Amino acid sequence: MEFQDKLDKIWNRISDEDFLANRGVANEVRYYVFDYEPCNELIMRQKIESLKKQNNPGADGFEIVEYDLYKMVIGILGERGYLEKCIKFEEIKGREYLYNAVSKLLRLTNGDNLIVNRIAAETPEHAVVFLTGVGKVFPFIRSHSVLNNLHQILDRVPVVMFYPGNWNGQTLSLFGTINDGNYYRAFPLIV
Repeated sequence: MEFQDKLDKIWNRISDEDFLANRGVANEVRYYVFDYEPCNELIMRQKIESLKKQNNPGADGFEIVEYDLYKMVIGILGERGYLEKCIKFEEIKGREYLYNAVSKLLRLTNGDNLIVNRIAAETPEHAVVFLTGVGKVFPFIRSHSVLNNLHQILDRVPVVMFYPGNWNGQTLSLFGTINDGNYYRAFPLIV
């Protein structure tokens, strides 16, 4: 299917009653991936903004809530006074040290994951969650890790990850070249 055709089908899909019910035939929680070629990133961003403007929560019965993972990381680092320190860490100690420091600060590897917990806490009852900024935040946050951790605590609303790369139903390949990990619980947003 052509990219534009996929874009044109997003609204009908996310506003469908079965989609909003967020349960599959076997009562599984529904998480979705919309993968696209990285060269279409700016078009994708425009489409997401257009969908958010089109959304009328009162009339539609749901609110599109976007979480840009990159902006979330920058926001948390800023709130905690670590943004400038991170810049110095990278200059003095290198990228690997910075990656480990940010990972520990965000608690990415344990149950108190700041990104995942913030998404779960800030998501309203009748929402459709859009996860964006996946490419911008790599390698600090791995998309399969966010999906796995979020899947455990946020099951009341549909979640759509907009993914600049390839997803074949099992493996995520960021930018079509970087193996970002396996994730089996998601479904394609547009088939």
